[in-house]
Amino acid sequence: MTLYAKYYNEFHDKYTMYIPLTIILQSCIGGIAAMYILMNGLDTISGLAQLFLCVIVTSFYNAAILAQLRDKWVFNMLIISLVLNTLFILVNTI
Repeated sequence: MTLYAKYYNEFHDKYTMYIPLTIILQSCIGGIAAMYILMNGLDTISGLAQLFLCVIVTSFYNAAILAQLRDKWVFNMLIISLVLNTLFILVNTI
């Protein structure tokens, strides 16, 4: 069993428990990423694009939950949101 399948099965089995936890987690990480992007300034197209992607990906995850999409879509949006926002944090702290 792959790591993705293992975590997806865990997420699927305890979906109602993970929803509030993951909303808080990814919203906090998205907020931290936005803070670091804004600390570097928005004077370039790169900064604006990073902030745009950060906000959009974070909002899409919350929208996927509110729209009651299938749990596979929600799980994939969570992974995308966490990976991109973590990448933005790393890029903007260096």
